[in-house]
Amino acid sequence: MSDDTSLLIGTKHQHPPHAVVAGAGPNGLAAAIVLVQAGWQVDIYEAQPVIGGASRTMPLTLPGFQHDFGSAIHALAAGSPFFSSLPLEKHGLTWVHPSAPLAHPLDDGTAVMLEHNLDEAASALGVDGKRWRKTFAPFAEHWEQIASDALRPPIHFPAHPLLMARFGMNALISAQAFARRFQSERTRALFAGIAGHSILPLDAALSASGGVLLAAAAHAVGWPMPRGGAQSTVNALADYFLSLGGSIYTSSPITSLESFSPHTVLVCDVSPRQLLAMAGNRLTPEFRQELGRFRHGPGVFKMDYALSAPIPWKAAECACAGTVHLGGTFDEIAASERAVWQGQHPERPFVLLTQPTLFDPSRAPEGKHIAWAYCHVPNGSTVDMAERIEAQIERFAPGFRDCILARHASSPAFLETMDANLIGGDINGGAISVRQMAFRPTGRLYATSDPNIYLCSASTPPLGGVHGMCGYHAAQAVLRRVKR
Repeated sequence: MSDDTSLLIGTKHQHPPHAVVAGAGPNGLAAAIVLVQAGWQVDIYEAQPVIGGASRTMPLTLPGFQHDFGSAIHALAAGSPFFSSLPLEKHGLTWVHPSAPLAHPLDDGTAVMLEHNLDEAASALGVDGKRWRKTFAPFAEHWEQIASDALRPPIHFPAHPLLMARFGMNALISAQAFARRFQSERTRALFAGIAGHSILPLDAALSASGGVLLAAAAHAVGWPMPRGGAQSTVNALADYFLSLGGSIYTSSPITSLESFSPHTVLVCDVSPRQLLAMAGNRLTPEFRQELGRFRHGPGVFKMDYALSAPIPWKAAECACAGTVHLGGTFDEIAASERAVWQGQHPERPFVLLTQPTLFDPSRAPEGKHIAWAYCHVPNGSTVDMAERIEAQIERFAPGFRDCILARHASSPAFLETMDANLIGGDINGGAISVRQMAFRPTGRLYATSDPNIYLCSASTPPLGGVHGMCGYHAAQAVLRRVKR
């Protein structure tokens, strides 16, 4: 693929500038939309036959059962500053809100619930309700300001400095330190599960950040799912992009950037490792060395189930939640996450589970259901965690195995085969550390040593998640360069 008619950024031109976006995941689509909105000619090339990256929906088990390959609950998509600015509802996106965002069952047969309404959440959390409300009310009430500052590169002057200082005081500490402010072990367990989304040891700095952001989102915008599955989010983005005059080519992998004109702007929704393989001699040796130092974090092992009936939870209130966290106490979840970072496979892994068909019956044949569950594993793990995941579900829902009609296991290797960005099963686009938060993947962030090559994947700020903000900020970086 080459385009000798493309014009160098910054030169005067009669025709619109041209960009090629590699990858049609949420970030690639976001970058493409920003550029086409600015009047550019934009072409997206996607390696897979279907767009979406890790946000696809497909029949992984039996005909008629529609499973999400990767992401399922799109809290940050619903709360994304960029996505919220787009008319996605006019392009087919409908949000489905479970009765409650989250349930966290315990061994005594009860469950701790995270309610969408902050007042109801505070009431449900009893002795810790007042503290929970005091902590999260400012962030939930000012979600737009929090999201616009939190979902961007961390080194910047915040638009709302006092609010972000308060957010940072809560988010930059360890989940363990954050949880100590609560008296009840039940509340601590609830927060452990939310913080566990960060895939960090819960005693590590920054491990509270994901928990604070996601809990605030739960009270501000909920933890909804797209009707029809994760594919609906990317389909709406793609439909809007096409309506603006963009083009998408599927089954069209870009294996080399050297085949493009040096004047074509290339925005790559790929991992640093992929960019190194694609770029050839277009990157300087020094920058290639910088990219090579980027490190990936733990992976995931995922199970999809076709079920004859809803999951038979011991705590009936779990049936009200779209997401269920299975891991017991704070200490148990912390031990599981610590083991993964030490290269081990916990016997009782922390399991994240969604049950979409309780709220969107279109995803399975009438009367049938699906479930999606995963646990964290060392990067590139080859250990089959299916039995351990099912044992954790059975622990809180005896009789679960009797409901299984079919199952599909996704190892880290399978996930990477289906989406090359998921290196070793890493769904966060790279390990989270202080350095890799501030300089992700390098100090140039979205830019590279080639002035016409940019990165826009989850390996750039503000990390993984279906929010499109990596793509948005990468495209803004392109446009800023044009104005110089």
